[in-house]
Amino acid sequence: MIVFRYLSREVLLTLSAVSAVLLVIIMSGRFIKYLAQAAAGQLDPGSLFLIMGYRLPGFMQLILPLGLFLGILLAYGRLYLESEMTVLSATGMSQQRLFRMTLFPATLVALVVAWLSLSLAPQGANQFQLLLNKQDALTEFDTLEPGRFQALRDGTRVTYTETLSDDRVNLGSVFISQKNLGANQADRGISVLVAEKGRQEVRPDGNRYLILHNGYRYDGSPGLANYRAIHYETYGVLLPKPDVSEEVTDRDAMPTSTLMASDDIRAKTELQWRLSLPLLVFIVTLMAVPLSRVNPRQGRFLKLLPAILLYMAYLTILIAARGALEKGKIPASLGLWWVHGIFLAIGIGLLYWEPLRLKLASRRSAALEVARG
Repeated sequence: MIVFRYLSREVLLTLSAVSAVLLVIIMSGRFIKYLAQAAAGQLDPGSLFLIMGYRLPGFMQLILPLGLFLGILLAYGRLYLESEMTVLSATGMSQQRLFRMTLFPATLVALVVAWLSLSLAPQGANQFQLLLNKQDALTEFDTLEPGRFQALRDGTRVTYTETLSDDRVNLGSVFISQKNLGANQADRGISVLVAEKGRQEVRPDGNRYLILHNGYRYDGSPGLANYRAIHYETYGVLLPKPDVSEEVTDRDAMPTSTLMASDDIRAKTELQWRLSLPLLVFIVTLMAVPLSRVNPRQGRFLKLLPAILLYMAYLTILIAARGALEKGKIPASLGLWWVHGIFLAIGIGLLYWEPLRLKLASRRSAALEVARG
């Protein structure tokens, strides 16, 4: 039990450290992406941390298997390098027994990954999709920042205001440039509105207007001289009504129970993908234990690169098989399980190859001794 607790502690500590580093790297990249969208007015800056919280379970379900794989390689690699594993081997610690002891932390990780992939990650994806639906319903004035030109998602309008009140109602020094598109999306020039000040006004019927005061409107096409200039004291612009959709269509946001009751091939693929992640944990553990065996003279990082390439091949083939299954290129009865079968065979081969090689070498040496005698 002392050895068991020692090995489990080493694996879990290394797993935690590696997973934390991977999580920081991935979350930082995603946060920068969302921050750029917020700067462009496509997201509400106040919802950035909420978005990251909803996305966290989806990141963790992929990070933890890799963290366990690298944790076993690094933890056991250090034990081999410091000859601790040699001492354990001398007391009867075989590769198969080491794998059985490693199954305890692997089972803990698999249970957490199963909870994430089957329950928590779909809930987070659902809330993330609803939040994006609300963001899509925001007008440009809901995310407008003073002193910055802001474009709509379709690029048809650019808005600028020098000042903006805290209640986002009153604007000062307003500039609006809008493309005029015909029925067939043909370019019919641009309209430019400039005003000394403006305000948002909500009418009793629920319509919202942008009321501009003391400004000009310019209509024309760039490069042509047929511009029209109109001076106005008051100019009203109807703002689109927010259209908040409560519908969530992404399959990764659907509850697992809904996927189990569906006969759609895409729903079945998503269900198999969610079940594949906990299974992935046990198979990468099977591969990591023999791959962690290193020669102290060669260093602990010698097998790290080939091991990572093997893991990347596993995950890449699994993702490719998922896409092919969705498109009907792989029979539904075969599913994603053939990928797990291939790498399960590879893991079993790695686990038993070294003892088999040593046994064959011992028999060959004994045969040579008999022949010489």
